[in-house]
Amino acid sequence: MIDPEAVLHSMRDSAPQYAQAKAERIYLEEFRRSKKAILMQQARADGTDSVNGQERDALAHDEYMVILDGLFAATEVEERLRWQLEVSRLEVEVWRTQQASERMILRSHE
Repeated sequence: MIDPEAVLHSMRDSAPQYAQAKAERIYLEEFRRSKKAILMQQARADGTDSVNGQERDALAHDEYMVILDGLFAATEVEERLRWQLEVSRLEVEVWRTQQASERMILRSHE
């Protein structure tokens, strides 16, 4: 049997972690776009004339790959925390259903 209060406290305590993880993921997504533009400008300055060539160079750049690795890690943390919160929410729903069923059983014996 679960303790719904403990589950709710756990959800409340992990909500800021989830918010932080989501903020980091969104920041990295936006930064990735900016970094791509910066790297494309560098490729143009280095003599790559075509936009396709600039984009190819930017997307293959080591600094861009580091951002992708960070985005991967941030998304993983965000999703883990989101699913932990979802499981906690479902545990409370199951508890509520069990409580309602127990009340119906008790009423049927009156």
